[in-house]
Amino acid sequence: MTGLPVSVLDLGIEPEHRSPGQSVADVVALARRAGQLGFRRFWVAEHHGSRAVSGGVPAVMLARLTAETASIRIGAGGVMLPNHSPVAVAEQFGTLGALDPGRIDLGIGRGPGSFDPGYIDALRLGAPPLSGEGYASRIRELLGYLRADATPGVRVWLAEDYPPEPWLLSSSASGAALAADLGLPMSFAYHIRPEVTAESLAVYRDRFTPSAWRDRPHVMLGVGVTCAETDGQAAEMARSTQDMLVRRAAEEHPQAGAEGAKARPRFLAGSVHGCPETVARALAELVHRFTPDELILVAVHTTVADRIRCVELMSEQVITS
Repeated sequence: MTGLPVSVLDLGIEPEHRSPGQSVADVVALARRAGQLGFRRFWVAEHHGSRAVSGGVPAVMLARLTAETASIRIGAGGVMLPNHSPVAVAEQFGTLGALDPGRIDLGIGRGPGSFDPGYIDALRLGAPPLSGEGYASRIRELLGYLRADATPGVRVWLAEDYPPEPWLLSSSASGAALAADLGLPMSFAYHIRPEVTAESLAVYRDRFTPSAWRDRPHVMLGVGVTCAETDGQAAEMARSTQDMLVRRAAEEHPQAGAEGAKARPRFLAGSVHGCPETVARALAELVHRFTPDELILVAVHTTVADRIRCVELMSEQVITS
């Protein structure tokens, strides 16, 4: 038992025998089950140009997920802001908020969401990568549309009236510093960068500036989880899923595959696997070490049946009434 709110982030892992359409339906099925089980939030990621993961436009997926669930918060984990116009994101998420007030989360990230340079170039209309200050400026613009203090003369009425809850996604100390300076809650990707988590959380908490969004630091820790009935089953599932993702990345983008193979041990270090009791103990240790305010679990399973079973098993251990 962690005693904290616990959420689910789905990467939309696409098994080799499933079509993209089937995999999108799988995300909907997992969201329904997570809502029934009492998880706090269900987030989807933005990915492009890969058959290994589904999705690409979180706002479109979220519109369906809010219709398919009752009370669980639904959000993007996240929108990769360098790919998008801030005013367009404000319009999209304001519309989502108007359709289902009080349930929408807007996680903001910096990565491209793709290993494919051509795809990234197409998304960004040939624009060069954003500098750190350029990224921060784009976030401030987006936040301004949610509070009617952005570009003079530009008002996004739906976003002002039905603002999503903004979060900054981070996997580094610099990202944590930006979240602190903006006064935003932070979702930190321990599952991606476990080795910099302690430093980054310290930076965030030390530098945090109260804002209209939060008056104190608020951390949600992202942890990869593979859970099955036994430790042995979970270990085998974790290995096979990671092997599949690295292999398919190498097939699609050879350089990305090489990088993925190098990153695999780090990703596994940021994940826990085992039976429910084993995973619950590991999560409790992470909570003791990093003192987050919330957890978000990344179910690292190849099939939707296994992901659903993972959240079912974990709900018995981490969901408190």
